[in-house]
Amino acid sequence: MQREEKQLEMTLEAVMNRLNDLKISIGAMVHKLETEYETINWPTFLDNFALISSHLTGLSKILSKEMCPLLRNRTVLPLMVSPERDELLVNLTQGRVPVFSHDIVPDYLRTKPDPMAEQKMIQNEQKAANLSTETAVKQVTQYNKVVSHVLEMVSKAREEWEIEASSRPGIQQTSSMADTHALAAAVGNGKGLKVGIPMSVPGGVPGSMMVPPGIRAPSPMSSVSPGGVNQLGKAPSAIKTNIKSAMQVHPFSR
Repeated sequence: MQREEKQLEMTLEAVMNRLNDLKISIGAMVHKLETEYETINWPTFLDNFALISSHLTGLSKILSKEMCPLLRNRTVLPLMVSPERDELLVNLTQGRVPVFSHDIVPDYLRTKPDPMAEQKMIQNEQKAANLSTETAVKQVTQYNKVVSHVLEMVSKAREEWEIEASSRPGIQQTSSMADTHALAAAVGNGKGLKVGIPMSVPGGVPGSMMVPPGIRAPSPMSSVSPGGVNQLGKAPSAIKTNIKSAMQVHPFSR
């Protein structure tokens, strides 16, 4: 009797340690998903998932050992059930279970599935048992055909991708580092840019600049005839207009 109790204590201690490791791994993964969802990559996610899977595998190995007593033959009974808040229970469960009342005891100490889930499982088992052998073979054959077809499509797409990747000479370069550095030096330091030299007016004051005719201010003494040269700064129009007098009688007027 003492030997069985000792084995039970050792098994429970190992299970608790493995469960604590599993809880820490799940908490770290959830924390990363909530805080690093913008920067997390797929390999990191797979590493965290592999760590959780290893803890579950270790827990299964502990429970499948020959020295491990059959826990299914054990019964767990609550020592005290109260509707009041239990601070010790809150600390042990990290705030998840504030009270240990009659309403939540069946959910937390349940050793069988939920009644609705158990009923659905029984219905599915009965349906599978009533299925004839010929129908089952047909369904399995049809399922294998679908899986084989999907596998063939994936394999063909993979072969095409590998052939395309191998035949491609390489990634075509769409930029030049020399041009990029030259552009950055020109924008930041003005390297390679030519400084404009002001043009002097012939016969004028030294240092004065020549202003293009298009942006000169009109001289107050200049006079332009109506049929002569166009106004300064305006381009000649190629559109002919026919301006009629406003006093012309409309042909349809009464």
